[in-house]
Amino acid sequence: MADPIYGGPDTARSAYNQASSTAPAVPSTDVTLDVFAKDVANGSEQARLALAQKLKDAGLWKGKISSKFDLKYYSVLVKLEEQYQGQIALDKLIGAKTPTNRYDVLTSIIANEDTGGDGPKSIKDTYVTSASQTAKLLNKVAVDLLERNLTKAEQAKYLKIINAAQRKQPSTTTSGKGFRTTLGGVDEEQLITEELQATSEAKNVRTSDAYALMMKEFGGLR
Repeated sequence: MADPIYGGPDTARSAYNQASSTAPAVPSTDVTLDVFAKDVANGSEQARLALAQKLKDAGLWKGKISSKFDLKYYSVLVKLEEQYQGQIALDKLIGAKTPTNRYDVLTSIIANEDTGGDGPKSIKDTYVTSASQTAKLLNKVAVDLLERNLTKAEQAKYLKIINAAQRKQPSTTTSGKGFRTTLGGVDEEQLITEELQATSEAKNVRTSDAYALMMKEFGGLR
């Protein structure tokens, strides 16, 4: 018997429900991954983009989404298939009466209701450094730009600037199964560098260093 032909994701989903509406338990056979993938590939660009967004929301698609059905798109569907087959096995084990399709599994992952709990979670974190944590970095940058260590009063001044920036710009950590990324937050060394570079003392040091180098090149300093 020839494989059924599905006209789109909605048609496939309807077929799943119709095929199993009279079954006493979860059906032992279902549309294969390749048939499902072909159905997605033959769907509209808008439908593929919408599905890609859901796959990303579920943490299965990494990076920028696309409606183009290529190897990356297919690979993400393979990841979904792993979750789907796991749910099918569980349904058979517990004797579930309601069949599960791939869209149900995807919705469950997004809602963090799947057994794996692999949906990505984001946490905002405000990290404020202390004086002892910042002192070494402050002096490191100061020696490079001012050719000296900062005084205690100067350290306290720049610590306030750093802490204020940290409170305004918390970092966001996103984690899921097999990955963890942190974005945002404050680059303390970059901030300190920008603050010290703007001082008249740093400008004078740069000018003095440039003059000394020029004199050396022209033989003025021996």
